[in-house]
Amino acid sequence: MTDTAAALDEPAELRLEAFRGELTAYCYRMLGSAFEAEDAVQDTMIRAWRALDRFEGRAALRSWLYRIATNVCLTMLGSAQRRARPMDLGPPGTARSDPGEPLPENIWLGPIPDARLAVGDPADAAVAQESIRLAFVAALQHLPARQRAVLILREVLAWSAAEVAELLDTSVASVNSALQRARATLAEADLGGDTARPMDREQARLLDRYVAAFEGYDMAGLAALLHEDVTLNMPPLPLWLRGHADIRDWMLGTGSGCRGSRLVPTVANGMPAFGQYRTTGPWALTVLDISAGRIRTISNFLDVERLFPLFGLPLRYAG
Repeated sequence: MTDTAAALDEPAELRLEAFRGELTAYCYRMLGSAFEAEDAVQDTMIRAWRALDRFEGRAALRSWLYRIATNVCLTMLGSAQRRARPMDLGPPGTARSDPGEPLPENIWLGPIPDARLAVGDPADAAVAQESIRLAFVAALQHLPARQRAVLILREVLAWSAAEVAELLDTSVASVNSALQRARATLAEADLGGDTARPMDREQARLLDRYVAAFEGYDMAGLAALLHEDVTLNMPPLPLWLRGHADIRDWMLGTGSGCRGSRLVPTVANGMPAFGQYRTTGPWALTVLDISAGRIRTISNFLDVERLFPLFGLPLRYAG
Protein backbone atom coordinates (compact mmCIF):
# COMPACT_ATOMS: atom_id res chain seq x y z
CA MET A 1 0.00 0.00 0.00
CA THR A 2 1.31 3.44 -0.84
CA ASP A 3 1.98 6.05 1.85
CA THR A 4 -1.01 8.02 0.53
CA ALA A 5 -3.31 5.01 0.73
CA ALA A 6 -2.03 4.14 4.21
CA ALA A 7 -2.99 7.61 5.37
CA LEU A 8 -6.66 7.11 4.52
CA ASP A 9 -8.97 6.76 7.48
CA GLU A 10 -10.86 3.49 7.22
CA PRO A 11 -14.40 4.76 6.52
CA ALA A 12 -13.26 7.05 3.69
CA GLU A 13 -10.92 4.40 2.30
CA LEU A 14 -13.68 1.82 2.26
CA ARG A 15 -16.08 4.24 0.57
CA LEU A 16 -13.60 4.84 -2.25
CA GLU A 17 -12.26 1.27 -2.50
CA ALA A 18 -15.77 -0.06 -3.05
CA PHE A 19 -15.57 1.39 -6.57
CA ARG A 20 -12.07 0.16 -7.49
CA GLY A 21 -13.20 -2.88 -9.50
CA GLU A 22 -15.69 -1.09 -11.72
CA LEU A 23 -13.37 1.89 -12.18
CA THR A 24 -10.60 -0.49 -13.25
CA ALA A 25 -12.93 -2.02 -15.84
CA TYR A 26 -13.85 1.45 -17.11
CA CYS A 27 -10.24 2.65 -17.32
CA TYR A 28 -9.19 -0.60 -19.00
CA ARG A 29 -11.78 -0.13 -21.73
CA MET A 30 -10.59 3.44 -22.18
CA LEU A 31 -6.85 2.69 -22.17
CA GLY A 32 -6.49 -0.90 -23.42
CA SER A 33 -3.84 -1.79 -20.83
CA ALA A 34 -4.29 -3.45 -17.43
CA PHE A 35 -1.22 -1.68 -16.10
CA GLU A 36 -2.28 1.77 -17.30
CA ALA A 37 -5.79 1.13 -15.97
CA GLU A 38 -4.43 0.39 -12.52
CA ASP A 39 -2.29 3.53 -12.65
CA ALA A 40 -5.33 5.58 -13.70
CA VAL A 41 -7.48 4.18 -10.90
CA GLN A 42 -4.78 4.80 -8.32
CA ASP A 43 -4.46 8.38 -9.54
CA THR A 44 -8.25 8.70 -9.34
CA MET A 45 -8.30 7.41 -5.76
CA ILE A 46 -5.55 9.81 -4.69
CA ARG A 47 -7.28 12.79 -6.29
CA ALA A 48 -10.61 11.77 -4.75
CA TRP A 49 -9.10 11.39 -1.29
CA ARG A 50 -7.43 14.78 -1.48
CA ALA A 51 -10.71 16.45 -2.49
CA LEU A 52 -13.09 14.38 -0.37
CA ASP A 53 -13.49 17.06 2.29
CA ARG A 54 -14.76 19.41 -0.44
CA PHE A 55 -17.09 16.84 -2.01
CA GLU A 56 -19.90 17.39 0.55
CA GLY A 57 -22.38 15.24 -1.33
CA ARG A 58 -22.81 17.71 -4.18
CA ALA A 59 -23.13 14.78 -6.57
CA ALA A 60 -23.35 11.01 -6.18
CA LEU A 61 -19.97 9.60 -5.12
CA ARG A 62 -19.96 7.15 -8.03
CA SER A 63 -20.59 9.87 -10.63
CA TRP A 64 -17.92 12.05 -9.05
CA LEU A 65 -15.35 9.24 -9.18
CA TYR A 66 -16.19 8.52 -12.82
CA ARG A 67 -15.70 12.20 -13.64
CA ILE A 68 -12.23 12.10 -12.06
CA ALA A 69 -11.36 8.79 -13.76
CA THR A 70 -12.54 10.10 -17.14
CA ASN A 71 -10.37 13.19 -16.83
CA VAL A 72 -7.38 11.06 -15.84
CA CYS A 73 -7.91 8.76 -18.84
CA LEU A 74 -8.42 11.64 -21.28
CA THR A 75 -5.16 13.18 -20.09
CA MET A 76 -3.33 9.87 -20.47
CA LEU A 77 -4.77 9.41 -23.96
CA GLY A 78 -3.86 12.93 -25.03
CA SER A 79 -0.31 11.99 -26.00
CA ALA A 80 -0.71 8.22 -26.38
CA GLN A 81 -0.71 6.10 -29.52
CA ARG A 82 -3.84 3.98 -29.71
CA ARG A 83 -3.25 0.42 -28.63
CA ALA A 84 -3.71 -2.27 -31.25
CA ARG A 85 -3.45 -5.95 -32.03
CA PRO A 86 -1.11 -7.30 -34.71
CA MET A 87 -4.15 -7.75 -36.97
CA ASP A 88 -4.68 -3.98 -36.89
CA LEU A 89 -1.18 -3.19 -38.15
CA GLY A 90 -0.83 -5.09 -41.40
CA PRO A 91 -1.78 -8.15 -43.47
CA PRO A 92 -1.24 -11.72 -42.23
CA GLY A 93 2.09 -13.43 -42.71
CA THR A 94 2.79 -17.05 -43.55
CA ALA A 95 4.46 -19.92 -41.77
CA ARG A 96 7.70 -18.89 -43.50
CA SER A 97 7.49 -15.21 -42.51
CA ASP A 98 10.04 -13.66 -40.22
CA PRO A 99 8.26 -12.87 -36.92
CA GLY A 100 9.87 -9.43 -36.89
CA GLU A 101 11.42 -7.51 -34.03
CA PRO A 102 9.33 -7.00 -30.89
CA LEU A 103 7.56 -3.63 -30.88
CA PRO A 104 7.29 -1.42 -27.76
CA GLU A 105 4.77 -2.38 -25.10
CA ASN A 106 2.81 0.86 -25.44
CA ILE A 107 1.68 -0.16 -28.94
CA TRP A 108 -0.18 -3.28 -27.86
CA LEU A 109 -3.61 -3.95 -26.46
CA GLY A 110 -3.10 -6.15 -23.42
CA PRO A 111 -5.18 -8.68 -21.45
CA ILE A 112 -6.57 -8.22 -17.96
CA PRO A 113 -7.67 -10.74 -15.28
CA ASP A 114 -11.41 -10.91 -14.65
CA ALA A 115 -10.72 -10.75 -10.93
CA ARG A 116 -9.65 -7.10 -11.29
CA LEU A 117 -12.94 -6.11 -12.91
CA ALA A 118 -15.69 -6.43 -10.31
CA VAL A 119 -18.89 -4.75 -11.43
CA GLY A 120 -21.16 -2.77 -9.17
CA ASP A 121 -24.37 -4.71 -9.90
CA PRO A 122 -24.37 -8.49 -10.55
CA ALA A 123 -27.24 -7.94 -12.99
CA ASP A 124 -24.81 -6.02 -15.19
CA ALA A 125 -22.18 -8.78 -15.20
CA ALA A 126 -23.03 -10.21 -18.64
CA VAL A 127 -22.84 -6.82 -20.36
CA ALA A 128 -19.68 -5.94 -18.45
CA GLN A 129 -17.97 -9.20 -19.41
CA GLU A 130 -18.92 -8.89 -23.08
CA SER A 131 -17.49 -5.37 -23.16
CA ILE A 132 -14.03 -6.43 -21.95
CA ARG A 133 -13.46 -9.04 -24.66
CA LEU A 134 -10.24 -8.31 -26.52
CA ALA A 135 -12.00 -7.72 -29.84
CA PHE A 136 -14.40 -5.20 -28.30
CA VAL A 137 -11.68 -3.31 -26.42
CA ALA A 138 -9.56 -3.30 -29.59
CA ALA A 139 -12.49 -1.79 -31.50
CA LEU A 140 -12.88 0.90 -28.83
CA GLN A 141 -9.30 2.00 -29.48
CA HIS A 142 -10.36 3.19 -32.95
CA LEU A 143 -12.62 5.81 -31.38
CA PRO A 144 -11.46 9.31 -30.40
CA ALA A 145 -11.04 9.46 -26.64
CA ARG A 146 -14.23 11.42 -25.84
CA GLN A 147 -16.32 9.24 -28.18
CA ARG A 148 -14.84 6.23 -26.40
CA ALA A 149 -15.95 7.62 -23.04
CA VAL A 150 -19.44 8.41 -24.34
CA LEU A 151 -19.95 4.94 -25.81
CA ILE A 152 -18.74 3.14 -22.67
CA LEU A 153 -20.82 5.29 -20.34
CA ARG A 154 -23.98 5.09 -22.48
CA GLU A 155 -23.84 1.57 -23.94
CA VAL A 156 -21.93 -0.41 -21.29
CA LEU A 157 -22.72 1.41 -18.04
CA ALA A 158 -26.22 2.54 -19.13
CA TRP A 159 -25.83 6.17 -18.10
CA SER A 160 -28.38 8.60 -19.50
CA ALA A 161 -27.34 11.16 -22.09
CA ALA A 162 -27.94 13.89 -19.52
CA GLU A 163 -25.66 12.19 -16.97
CA VAL A 164 -22.89 11.79 -19.55
CA ALA A 165 -23.29 15.39 -20.69
CA GLU A 166 -22.90 16.58 -17.11
CA LEU A 167 -19.83 14.41 -16.56
CA LEU A 168 -18.15 15.65 -19.76
CA ASP A 169 -19.29 19.27 -19.36
CA THR A 170 -21.05 19.22 -22.71
CA SER A 171 -24.58 19.17 -24.13
CA VAL A 172 -26.97 16.26 -24.51
CA ALA A 173 -26.97 16.91 -28.27
CA SER A 174 -23.18 16.56 -28.38
CA VAL A 175 -23.36 13.32 -26.40
CA ASN A 176 -25.99 11.86 -28.75
CA SER A 177 -23.97 12.90 -31.80
CA ALA A 178 -20.77 11.35 -30.39
CA LEU A 179 -22.65 8.15 -29.57
CA GLN A 180 -24.04 7.92 -33.11
CA ARG A 181 -20.55 8.30 -34.62
CA ALA A 182 -19.08 5.78 -32.18
CA ARG A 183 -21.77 3.22 -32.99
CA ALA A 184 -21.10 3.64 -36.70
CA THR A 185 -17.39 3.00 -36.21
CA LEU A 186 -17.97 -0.09 -34.08
CA ALA A 187 -20.48 -1.45 -36.59
CA GLU A 188 -17.61 -1.75 -39.08
CA ALA A 189 -15.36 -3.64 -36.64
CA ASP A 190 -14.97 -7.41 -36.65
CA LEU A 191 -15.82 -8.29 -33.06
CA GLY A 192 -15.67 -12.02 -33.79
CA GLY A 193 -16.31 -14.75 -31.25
CA ASP A 194 -19.43 -15.72 -29.37
CA THR A 195 -20.95 -13.35 -26.88
CA ALA A 196 -19.51 -13.92 -23.42
CA ARG A 197 -21.16 -16.77 -21.57
CA PRO A 198 -20.52 -18.83 -18.43
CA MET A 199 -18.43 -21.97 -18.86
CA ASP A 200 -20.68 -24.85 -19.95
CA ARG A 201 -20.07 -28.51 -20.66
CA GLU A 202 -19.56 -27.97 -24.41
CA GLN A 203 -16.94 -25.27 -23.88
CA ALA A 204 -15.23 -27.31 -21.14
CA ARG A 205 -14.91 -30.27 -23.55
CA LEU A 206 -13.47 -28.00 -26.24
CA LEU A 207 -10.86 -26.64 -23.82
CA ASP A 208 -9.97 -30.14 -22.61
CA ARG A 209 -9.40 -31.19 -26.21
CA TYR A 210 -7.33 -28.06 -26.85
CA VAL A 211 -5.09 -28.78 -23.84
CA ALA A 212 -4.68 -32.43 -24.83
CA ALA A 213 -3.82 -31.56 -28.44
CA PHE A 214 -1.43 -28.75 -27.54
CA GLU A 215 0.40 -30.58 -24.76
CA GLY A 216 0.59 -33.69 -26.96
CA TYR A 217 1.67 -31.50 -29.87
CA ASP A 218 -0.97 -33.12 -32.04
CA MET A 219 -1.30 -30.45 -34.71
CA ALA A 220 -3.93 -32.38 -36.67
CA GLY A 221 -6.03 -32.66 -33.52
CA LEU A 222 -5.47 -28.98 -32.77
CA ALA A 223 -6.49 -27.94 -36.30
CA ALA A 224 -9.80 -29.79 -35.88
CA LEU A 225 -10.68 -27.40 -33.05
CA LEU A 226 -10.01 -24.23 -35.03
CA HIS A 227 -12.47 -22.03 -36.91
CA GLU A 228 -11.93 -21.86 -40.66
CA ASP A 229 -10.71 -18.25 -40.45
CA VAL A 230 -8.77 -18.72 -37.20
CA THR A 231 -6.03 -16.19 -36.42
CA LEU A 232 -2.90 -16.49 -34.30
CA ASN A 233 -1.12 -13.44 -32.95
CA MET A 234 1.86 -13.04 -30.61
CA PRO A 235 2.37 -9.52 -29.19
CA PRO A 236 4.91 -7.92 -28.98
CA LEU A 237 5.82 -9.62 -32.31
CA PRO A 238 4.07 -7.94 -35.26
CA LEU A 239 3.55 -11.19 -37.19
CA TRP A 240 0.11 -12.74 -37.22
CA LEU A 241 -1.23 -15.75 -39.12
CA ARG A 242 -4.59 -16.76 -40.54
CA GLY A 243 -5.90 -20.24 -41.37
CA HIS A 244 -5.23 -23.83 -40.33
CA ALA A 245 -2.39 -24.51 -42.73
CA ASP A 246 -0.14 -21.60 -41.82
CA ILE A 247 -0.74 -22.00 -38.10
CA ARG A 248 0.02 -25.73 -38.26
CA ASP A 249 3.14 -25.21 -40.35
CA TRP A 250 4.31 -22.40 -38.06
CA MET A 251 3.87 -24.61 -34.99
CA LEU A 252 5.83 -27.41 -36.67
CA GLY A 253 8.54 -25.02 -37.87
CA THR A 254 9.50 -21.72 -36.23
CA GLY A 255 7.17 -22.35 -33.30
CA SER A 256 8.32 -25.91 -32.63
CA GLY A 257 9.92 -24.77 -29.38
CA CYS A 258 6.39 -25.07 -27.99
CA ARG A 259 6.63 -28.87 -28.19
CA GLY A 260 6.46 -30.29 -24.69
CA SER A 261 4.69 -27.22 -23.26
CA ARG A 262 2.32 -27.38 -20.33
CA LEU A 263 -0.78 -25.22 -19.90
CA VAL A 264 -2.22 -23.80 -16.67
CA PRO A 265 -5.80 -22.50 -16.94
CA THR A 266 -6.87 -18.98 -16.01
CA VAL A 267 -9.39 -16.40 -17.29
CA ALA A 268 -8.68 -13.17 -19.17
CA ASN A 269 -11.14 -10.61 -20.55
CA GLY A 270 -14.07 -12.91 -19.86
CA MET A 271 -12.48 -15.61 -22.05
CA PRO A 272 -10.66 -18.88 -21.34
CA ALA A 273 -6.91 -18.45 -21.06
CA PHE A 274 -3.78 -20.41 -20.17
CA GLY A 275 -0.33 -19.76 -18.89
CA GLN A 276 1.97 -21.60 -21.31
CA TYR A 277 5.22 -23.04 -19.99
CA ARG A 278 7.77 -24.30 -22.47
CA THR A 279 10.39 -26.77 -21.30
CA THR A 280 12.70 -23.74 -20.98
CA GLY A 281 10.32 -21.71 -18.80
CA PRO A 282 7.23 -19.48 -19.03
CA TRP A 283 6.44 -18.47 -22.60
CA ALA A 284 3.01 -16.88 -23.10
CA LEU A 285 -0.34 -15.99 -21.69
CA THR A 286 -2.72 -17.52 -24.23
CA VAL A 287 -6.24 -16.12 -24.59
CA LEU A 288 -8.81 -17.97 -26.70
CA ASP A 289 -11.81 -16.41 -28.45
CA ILE A 290 -14.44 -19.01 -29.33
CA SER A 291 -17.06 -18.88 -32.08
CA ALA A 292 -19.69 -21.53 -32.90
CA GLY A 293 -17.92 -24.17 -30.82
CA ARG A 294 -14.50 -23.62 -32.36
CA ILE A 295 -11.52 -21.42 -31.58
CA ARG A 296 -11.49 -18.28 -33.72
CA THR A 297 -8.56 -16.34 -32.24
CA ILE A 298 -5.46 -17.46 -30.35
CA SER A 299 -3.68 -14.52 -28.72
CA ASN A 300 -0.29 -15.33 -27.22
CA PHE A 301 0.97 -12.47 -25.06
CA LEU A 302 4.70 -12.98 -24.58
CA ASP A 303 5.35 -10.39 -21.85
CA VAL A 304 5.31 -13.09 -19.18
CA GLU A 305 7.54 -11.23 -16.69
CA ARG A 306 4.72 -8.75 -16.12
CA LEU A 307 1.62 -10.73 -17.11
CA PHE A 308 2.15 -13.93 -15.12
CA PRO A 309 2.32 -12.12 -11.75
CA LEU A 310 -0.72 -10.04 -12.76
CA PHE A 311 -2.67 -13.27 -13.36
CA GLY A 312 -1.31 -15.05 -10.28
CA LEU A 313 0.70 -17.50 -12.43
CA PRO A 314 4.09 -18.66 -11.14
CA LEU A 315 7.17 -17.95 -13.24
CA ARG A 316 8.18 -21.60 -12.83
CA TYR A 317 5.89 -24.47 -13.81
CA ALA A 318 4.93 -26.37 -10.69
CA GLY A 319 2.78 -29.10 -12.20
